Amino acid sequence: MAKCCSFTASRNWLFKYSFANSGLKSSTKDLGDGTIMHCWIPKTHKEKNPTLLLIHGIGANAMWQWNEFITALSSGFNLYVPDLLFFGESYTSRCERTESFQAQCIMRTMEAYGVKKMIVVGLSYGGFVGYSMAAQYPEAVEKLVLGCSGVCLEEKDMENGMFQVKSVEEAVSILLPQTPEKLRQLLRLSFYKPAKNVPSCFLNDFIDVMCTVNHQERKELIEALHNNRKFADLPKITQPTLIIWGEYDQIFPLELGHRLKRHLGENAQLVIIKGAGHAINMEKPKELYKHLKSFLLDSHPHTKENSNGNTDKLD
Repeated sequence: MAKCCSFTASRNWLFKYSFANSGLKSSTKDLGDGTIMHCWIPKTHKEKNPTLLLIHGIGANAMWQWNEFITALSSGFNLYVPDLLFFGESYTSRCERTESFQAQCIMRTMEAYGVKKMIVVGLSYGGFVGYSMAAQYPEAVEKLVLGCSGVCLEEKDMENGMFQVKSVEEAVSILLPQTPEKLRQLLRLSFYKPAKNVPSCFLNDFIDVMCTVNHQERKELIEALHNNRKFADLPKITQPTLIIWGEYDQIFPLELGHRLKRHLGENAQLVIIKGAGHAINMEKPKELYKHLKSFLLDSHPHTKENSNGNTDKLD
């Protein structure tokens, strides 16, 4: 439970204010099978604007990973920013833990809001979910952006020494940190230039608020992502795809970005962000936004006409 003077809880509140101030509102949908999905949705859905779905990764809830971008993007797009299952206010009593199930739940949520066509952007684990959406619902997903998302990894890659960790158990202990030292280790792996000398009190506060809830379920999400994964089983999607990667990513090495580009061929372009690690949304937000804007506006030129000064906030 959040402490009364929690820095993390206060920042969470500020993010809620920021989202609301950017024209979004908090909404939940009961999917009727023991699954509740929370999503930030437009206060007013503008039919002339394309819909943009932003999917977060394992590190935190949707607000923490997308706050830097919502003001800039909300003027030209109908933004939908869901919390994945077991993050924020999204939860299921069902036993499924695959990215395929996450994708189905998000798609059902979007259908419940009356959205039939969308562009999907996914960071890290969110990219696994976005890729699954593109494969399962090709008529709904028009374009796809994958940020540092190792969707083409294989179970044997870990055995072959591709990753910094040697086992899924070790990965879980870092990705879902329960001690300040593990959180420091996550920061070192996620950032090219990680913050140094962060007091343990701040790290403990973040862990208490963000990393203890649904720990077992999130652990199972990571395990399901890796177990029996084979590159040969990865479907080849046909939507235009932008692959963005940090040059020094230590969570999902850049080699996986090149592998995915070869898999998708001419339908995909790979952009490498120099001087960045895995957390490109936090380490290089201006550069990430620049590439997002260029790719997103390519097929929707009318968004240029609808955008105002807020669109270029990050430039």
